[in-house]
Parts: sequence; C-alpha cells; structure tokens
Amino acid sequence: MPQINVLSKEISELIAAGEVIERPASVIKELVENSIDSGAKHVTVEIKNGGATFMRVTDDGCGMAFDDVPKAFLRHATSKITSKGDLDRILTLGFRGEALASVSAVSRVELMTKQPGETFGTLYTIEGSEEVSHEKGGCPDGTTIIIRDLFYNVPARAKFLKKDVTEANAVSQIVQKITLSHPEVAFKMIRDNRMEFNSAGDGELYSAVYAVYGRDFARDLIPADYEYGGIHITGFVIKPLYSRANRSFQHFFVNGRYVRSRLCSAALENAYSNMIMTGKFPACVLMIDLPPSAMDVNIHPAKAEVRFTNEKNVSDAIYFAVKNALMNDGLIYEFELKPPQDWTKPAPAEDNSVQQEFMFTPINEIEKAEAAIAAAEEAAQPAEASQQESERETSYEPAKETVKEYRSAPAPVIDIPKAPPSSETDEDDQPETVGIEAFSGYSSKPAAAPAPATESFRYLDRKSFAPRPVPEVKHPESSAPKPEERPKIRVIGEAFGLYVIAELCNSDLVMIDKHAAHERIIFERLKSRNCRQYSQKLLTGIKVLLTADEFSAMENNKELLEDLGFEFDFSQRPCITATAVPTFIMEADMEDIITEVAGNLRLCVHDPQSHLLDDMLHTVACKSAIKGNDKNDIIELQSLAEQVYFDERIRHCPHGRPVMFTMSKYNIEHQFRRT
Repeated sequence: MPQINVLSKEISELIAAGEVIERPASVIKELVENSIDSGAKHVTVEIKNGGATFMRVTDDGCGMAFDDVPKAFLRHATSKITSKGDLDRILTLGFRGEALASVSAVSRVELMTKQPGETFGTLYTIEGSEEVSHEKGGCPDGTTIIIRDLFYNVPARAKFLKKDVTEANAVSQIVQKITLSHPEVAFKMIRDNRMEFNSAGDGELYSAVYAVYGRDFARDLIPADYEYGGIHITGFVIKPLYSRANRSFQHFFVNGRYVRSRLCSAALENAYSNMIMTGKFPACVLMIDLPPSAMDVNIHPAKAEVRFTNEKNVSDAIYFAVKNALMNDGLIYEFELKPPQDWTKPAPAEDNSVQQEFMFTPINEIEKAEAAIAAAEEAAQPAEASQQESERETSYEPAKETVKEYRSAPAPVIDIPKAPPSSETDEDDQPETVGIEAFSGYSSKPAAAPAPATESFRYLDRKSFAPRPVPEVKHPESSAPKPEERPKIRVIGEAFGLYVIAELCNSDLVMIDKHAAHERIIFERLKSRNCRQYSQKLLTGIKVLLTADEFSAMENNKELLEDLGFEFDFSQRPCITATAVPTFIMEADMEDIITEVAGNLRLCVHDPQSHLLDDMLHTVACKSAIKGNDKNDIIELQSLAEQVYFDERIRHCPHGRPVMFTMSKYNIEHQFRRT
C-alpha cells in the first residue's frame, strides 16, 4: 500500500478553493455577501472580460482593522460565529470563513479597507495565499477588494471557464438576485465600463424589482403578504396572463439568502393550478422569513441550497400566500388596444416578373391572367384552322384506319412554352413539357400555340408531374391537343372556424386545416432563410425582457435573426427592442414569439444549425399562423387552398399532423346510396 502523506498547505488550499470558487460569479457572490454583512448601504460591483481578469467590489461598510486583515485570509477565520451553538441561529450571509482564503488561493488580490474614525486605512496584497505587502495608507471608509487573474495558478480549472459574455452574464444574475434580496442596499453593476443597472436602496422591494427587470415586469406583479405557522411570506407574484416560458424568473429568498428549491417552485406552481396555460410558468420574488433553527444552511459549500426542518409548513405557507394574493387581486386585466398596423413604411417592393412563393394573391388577378391566356389562344385560332383544314384534306384517312396509323407512326407532342426557372429549381431539372404557367396559375405572357412535333403523343399527370402515353387517341379531325390546364380548386366555406372546405374540378371534396397549413407555409418560408424582403419596420418598437443568457444568445445570432426578417435594438440590456419583424407574423403575439426564440437560441448557442433551431422555427410558425375561429375572407382562403393543394411540400405541419384530406364524389354518392 502506498505511503499516506499529509498534503502541503498549497495543495490543500487549492483543493478547498475549488469547493467554493467555481467561476467569477462565485467570487462576486462571496465578496458581495461579505459587504452586506459589514453593514454596507452602497455596494458597487465592476467586472471586465467576464471577471476572469478583473473584478472589483466596493462598499461603505464597517471595514477592518489593520491587524485583522491578514487573519481574514486564513482558512476558517470568521467574525460571524464563535461557538457551535451559533450554527443554529445564523443570520448572516457568510459564516464559514472560507471565502477570502479560497479567493486568494487562486488569484491576485488587492484590498483597501478603513474603519470609520481611523486616520489611515490598510493596503494589503496577497497572491496565491502568499502575502506580498501589508501597509498603512489613505483610503475611504469601507472596503474595496480587487481580484485579478482568476485561476492564474490553476490552469486546469482556468480552461473550463466559458466565454467572457457567459461568465459576465452569470455575474450579472448573481448581483441581480442579491439586489432583490436586499432592497435596503443600493447596488451598482458595471460591466466592461458600462453601467448595467443600479438600485435605489430605499428598502422597497418593488423599487429593486423595477431597477433590475424594468417597468413592464414590475407592472404585472401582485403583492403577497401572508403568515402561517411562524413562517412569514412577503413579496410579489405575477398575474397568470403574463406567465413566462420558463422558470428563470422564479426567485426565492430564505432569510435574505437566495436559494434554489424544488419545494418552493412546486408550491408556487400548485397555487397557479387551472389558472395558467400549459407550458407556461409563474414568476415571483418571494421572501421567506422563518426562525434560523427551522432550516439548515450548512448543506452546500456555496450556501445555494437549504434544508427545512418542516417542509410541509413551508410548502403550505407559500401555497396559501400565493393563492390569497391571486384571489385578492381579482385578476381583472386592463384591455390594451393595439392598432393592427403600427409601422411607418410599406414593405419592400417585390419583383412582379417572378411570383413570390407562398404569397396570398387575390383571385381577380388569377382570373385576369387566365383571361389573357384564353384571348391569346382565340386570336391564334383562325390562322391555324385554315392550315389544319388543308392538312386534313391531303394527309388524313378515315377514322378507324387513322387510329391504326397514328399508333404506329410518330405523333405530335404538347409544346408548352417554358418559363424562367424558379429560384429553387435548376433549368435542367425542369420537365421538358412543363412550364411554370402550367401549374402555378400565374402567367407573365400568353401561351404560344401548340406546334407540331414528331414524338409520341403525351399528356401531363398531375400527381407525378411526369408525361405518360395516352391509351387511345380520338378523331384526328380535332385540332392539336391543348396542354392540360391546372385543376381548379374552389373554396365553398369553412367548418367549425378551422377547416376550409373546397371543391376540386367537381370531382373531389377537400378539407384543409387552415392553422396547420398556414403554419407549414410560414415554416418553409422561415427555413429558407430568405426573409429579409419581408422585414417591416415598426413605428413603436416591441420591448421584451430577457435573462442575461437569452439576451446574449440573441445578440450573438443577430445575422440569423435578420435572415428571418427580425431586427433588434440591443442597447437596453437586459431588454431588447424589436424594430422590424416579418410582415407575415405581424398580427401574432410578438412578445411571446421573441421570448420563445430567445429561449431556443440559448439552448443551441454553440450550434445554431442543430435541430433546436428547427424547434425555434416551429414555434415561430405555430404562433404566427392563423388560428381557429380567425375571420378570413374568401380570397385569403382561396389563396391558401391553392398553395396547399398544388405545393407538395405542404402535406404535414411542422409537428407532423396532416393538413389536408380529400373525399371523392363517388364515395360521397355511395354514402347517399346514389350509386
């Protein structure tokens, strides 16, 4: 068996530091909690490069004496507890005496501190747990501590630090939570020389919430105040209508300490049962005050979790506090009148030479195009008639023999003039006898007259778009066969406000789920990443509150969002403002869509091409599509039916549900016993 050795002080301190210090946010948490315990009324937090190279925390607390400063950096040195009995009545945020020792073991630390009434303060420098300097000097009352080069002596841990923006977001979230937990303290958060937020420090929780999350979030809150079994619950919960897409805005503070607790989240969500939509989560800022002996805060090195002596009492207290708050408010929502059009300039002009895909085109334009084709064919008919008459007199025999000869000899082919190839299909891939006019219903020029040819007679099969031979040819006295026209589909109404009923060529009945179909149309348009042409400027921007990670994900994917037709203003962190959105989703709930987009981008921030990006497009398409019982005029439904029936891509919605069913006339007649 190998010999057992006692670890050196350097190694043991590095191991111990890893239990408390995981990233820059861990350092900020420990230092700010020490500032609060010192009685500070003003705390300023400043970071650069995510905190990896520079962090500074300044407070106006009680400071430290000259002789006590070196002791503060020793392991298990604290002024918070003196005996084991103190562990049962902890009222301070820090008490272990490990924070400064752990920080100094993995960074370069400079400390300036001065107690009120003293002439000189203390300047102290320590690097890797080794004291560098300890001297008196001039400084203001309170304490300023600067941390440089975190993990400079532990490269194995430094390589696990994430990007600067991610680490900075984690720091920001920590400071936000501490700001909410101590509204009596004025906090300032400075990130890369820019003020991110500051609080008033007036002791009002509502002021702290307003400072951290803004006016819109604070406006939708309901006050809660309830006491049960010696547990006092105060704070705010959100109205059910304004619930969030995730649990990021659920904040619980036990005796002024932020904690993560499944027990508290479950009690909160139970109180919202039957009042909130599926997939939504309530937000809250709740203060839980209970006797120190009723909980154990010594179960986690970073004090992020607590254990309650009587969990049922805590759960019941939260449940009844939230339930009473919701009942007392009455939940009468103010109606907000939003104009259907709130933009300043029209959409970009479209090129009319090539029809835009998935655009709703009025029926009268289709009828005009068809009329133009018919007029051109009629004008060309007289000249053809005389020529065909002479040919019949000299070349054709009686009908029966003609059929025999026609089958054995080369025959005419339908020659449909080709249209310019679409943007998604190469010209070489187009069928020889099919042009865009044959199936789109939109023609930019009249169809040319059929020309004689020498190949076997063919016609077009709508289902396969492939030519196939006709089994039998009719009397040769008829003129050369005309190209098969695109089948006509005619909308005849709606059922249950959701299903479009249409008739196809007097032979089939078509039922279309308008929401699923429109959802697929929008999804295909978004997936093409070619939506800049649909982007529409807004007169009044749409402001949305996001978490720090969601904000960064949106900012990092700015080009992708522009390809989808969105434009955002990122100058008001943590809120973003939509300045332009795609025209085809303008009537949707944009705040909800932007939140969903941000959440999905946060999940796939390292690989925006993953399947999670498709999930985001599904979400946008679903929320933007027309819904059941939406009022749509016959022109809109007609255009939708044509797009769905003639575009083979639109057969299922993005979630896999079918968008259309057909029922033949024969089957209907059979059900009525007419056949």
